[in-house]
Amino acid sequence: MNVDWVAGSVRARAMTRRRLGRPAVRDLAASPSVEAALSALAHTPYGHDIRPDHTLAEAQRAVVDTVLWNLRVLAGWVPREGVTILRVLVGAAEAANTEDHLQKLAGAEPPSPYRLGGLATAWPRLARTTRVDELCRVLATSPWGDPGGETPRDVGLAMRTVLADRTIAAVPAAGAWAAGATALLVARVVLLDHRELRPHARIAATRVVGPAAVSAHTLPELIAALPTSARWALADVQEPTDLWQAEARWWTRVERDGHALVRRATAGPEMLVGAVAMMATDAWRVRAALELASRGGAPMELFDAVA
Repeated sequence: MNVDWVAGSVRARAMTRRRLGRPAVRDLAASPSVEAALSALAHTPYGHDIRPDHTLAEAQRAVVDTVLWNLRVLAGWVPREGVTILRVLVGAAEAANTEDHLQKLAGAEPPSPYRLGGLATAWPRLARTTRVDELCRVLATSPWGDPGGETPRDVGLAMRTVLADRTIAAVPAAGAWAAGATALLVARVVLLDHRELRPHARIAATRVVGPAAVSAHTLPELIAALPTSARWALADVQEPTDLWQAEARWWTRVERDGHALVRRATAGPEMLVGAVAMMATDAWRVRAALELASRGGAPMELFDAVA
């Protein structure tokens, strides 16, 4: 047992008890309105960031903020290696912040950025930029690398494919999740949106799923070209329009693997990765429940299908 990891692993396991769990989230989804759901959510661990006057979008964002707050607390308990792992695992939030900041530079009014604290990779520098070209230069000199484009979409795709590549290298326990997420991203961009990945995103995606998968033009071609580590994410997908179901199954796999890691792992990195997976999946499910509550809490068959 790694003595340096004992306190952090105990804390990580304890934090998994801050989840609602599927039965409670299902009850939340059946709420007749967002207001009713927020009232119920205020008395749960997510009450840290939830306010009764939140809109649906604000509430869904607050759910993520609560998880990020828990992870910032957890970072104070784990050794330096654990902080590095957490920094990679919250990379999607930094990508979202960057996309929103690009919208702000274009004159829009995006929501307040996610609070990353010491888990940020380059966000403090990115947040201070006042021009798009300046933001791209900051990215190019950071672990994110040159995004090869200036639109929020191009930058976001580049950051997400680079993140998958970084995850496989730095967080092996999450490697299959990153590979599967990249397979879903390629399928959505190329087959559903009928667009091509720009060169920088294409290069990163190629490192994760291979050149044949990135060059595929049909779903069967893509599935056949994927490595085993990524092919599972598109299992049972018959048409590109079925990708939303595949994305739900991706989260199911992440949660199942997270449970297994927390249950069997001794103190160390795998315990941390498993705990983060469990918390992230619960937050994803709560966000879906809030969406259903905003529609009057029905049909519950939809919640059961995706969550």
